[in-house]
Amino acid sequence: MLSIKSIVHGTCLDLSSEGKGIVKINNDVIFCDGLFIGEEADIEIEYIRSKVYYGKIKKLYKLSKDRIQPLCKICTACGGCQFQQLAYPAQLEFKRNRVYQAFKKIAHLDNIIVDNTVGMDSPYYYRNKVQMPLGLDKNNKVIYGMYRNKTHKLIQVDNCNIANNKTEKIFKTIAILMDSFHILPYDEDKRSGIIRHVLIKTSNCYDEIMVVFVVNVENFKSQRNFINELLKQCPEITTIVENINSRDTNVILGEKEKILYGKGYIKDEICDLKFKISASSFFQVNPLQTEKLYNIAINKLNLNKEETLLDAYSGVGTIGLIASKYCKNVISVELNKSAHIDGIKNAKENNINNVYFVNNDASEYLYKDSNQIDALIMDPPRKGSNEKFLQAIIDKKIKKIVYISCNPETLARDVNYLKTYYDILSITPVDMFPMTSHVETIVGLILKN
Repeated sequence: MLSIKSIVHGTCLDLSSEGKGIVKINNDVIFCDGLFIGEEADIEIEYIRSKVYYGKIKKLYKLSKDRIQPLCKICTACGGCQFQQLAYPAQLEFKRNRVYQAFKKIAHLDNIIVDNTVGMDSPYYYRNKVQMPLGLDKNNKVIYGMYRNKTHKLIQVDNCNIANNKTEKIFKTIAILMDSFHILPYDEDKRSGIIRHVLIKTSNCYDEIMVVFVVNVENFKSQRNFINELLKQCPEITTIVENINSRDTNVILGEKEKILYGKGYIKDEICDLKFKISASSFFQVNPLQTEKLYNIAINKLNLNKEETLLDAYSGVGTIGLIASKYCKNVISVELNKSAHIDGIKNAKENNINNVYFVNNDASEYLYKDSNQIDALIMDPPRKGSNEKFLQAIIDKKIKKIVYISCNPETLARDVNYLKTYYDILSITPVDMFPMTSHVETIVGLILKN
């Protein structure tokens, strides 16, 4: 029986869906971060959960041919990236295989073909949205960074290799100014302090940057002087928003917002359409890959000008608006009120008149709607769709479906529900999140017969 602090020697046999190395010692299974297939190591057990052991590398004896020197100096401690030490072609193959295994095991499809993962030319500095908590170091100086994996211990991040490189200077300036103005970061244990998180959004196509301060109290002391000095030192910032979150919660953003500077939003472009991005609105974090993702998805639909497209779980309407020029009309259905309103604004911004926005649950809408739907594009949350929505698809005999998912396992589960009535045309993974184990997948389906 293994225990915490035990040290075992083993060989990595496979990678889990989270990118952890899998080691078996007799009947025990150990998951280990940063250990790749074929590598031998001494592993120290850190914690035990549901009779499964989780460990860290103490000493490596045999290295994988795919192991590389990481750009990030803290990648083994930070919980943000799993694959900084894994060569990029191996990352892409891991993601293709993860999708394949999900469809084989969960959708029970043995002969399924999964396309090669669509990767990036340069897989670094791609994130247009970065959010970091703040804290104090041992000298009571403000630091920002990421929490050590599975803990609330903050690790200083001076330069994040997957974040837009415009954010580094801004984070550093904010930390220095907080010390200068005696503005304390929020302390979860003491429930005291001011600034909980800093969120920075950058535009890929315009020189626009948004800074969001998630604060515990509204209108904190010296706020105006602090903001003025920040703008003086970082004139590239085009808007600043205060988000008030005084709840005892792990949810980052609160419900109340206040614009401190600028318009309160930034603009960006995807597939030649303009989109307004507010502090709380969802927008894909990798703009270059988003264009690839959406173009692949729309091509799989093979739309014509006589067809009506339903864009379910539509968010701010991005993909429905892009697809609108290929079909007769689009019905965009989104439950979140703020995202629904942003979608209407984005349609007006781009002079698009054939997209109709519905603020409702996708399942409720499709179950009750009497309109003819020829094609469906759906991009639900990580938990996937639900039986009510999937059954409504079957009952309405929608001819063509493109299902986009950030979770291969729930995607395979939902496709398993549909496969009696639909044939799978193609499965294409897209690497939206290099250096991590996450993968986006596009599945094209067509009604049988």
